[in-house]
Amino acid sequence: MTDRRISRFPVPELKDLPDDIRDRILSVQEKSGFVPNVFLALAHRPDEFRAFFAYHDALMEKEEGLSKGEREMIVVATSGLNQCIYCVVAHGAILRIREKNSCGIEALGRFFVSLCLIVPIGH
Repeated sequence: MTDRRISRFPVPELKDLPDDIRDRILSVQEKSGFVPNVFLALAHRPDEFRAFFAYHDALMEKEEGLSKGEREMIVVATSGLNQCIYCVVAHGAILRIREKNSCGIEALGRFFVSLCLIVPIGH
């Protein structure tokens, strides 16, 4: 276990994780350049980690319907409404990866501005 306190629960070392979970985390690190703390915290309970990401993939990785970038914009907007800065930053990074141009990010900015006109921040 690591000495870093990112969770109330023990945070396993990558080398101690089941192969499938370690591979998933390393794949995310390769794509994004970092390992989200939530991945490490969830890895403490492998069955729950697998269930969470199976649900995530069912919603976020399918090819039909909204684009992956559009889905990520919804997550960023929802995280903003929930006032979860961690999720806004993490999913904002994913959004920038998915939307290789700034159009999606500009659209999200316009969405937030229009939302602030309707729902005052903090309510």
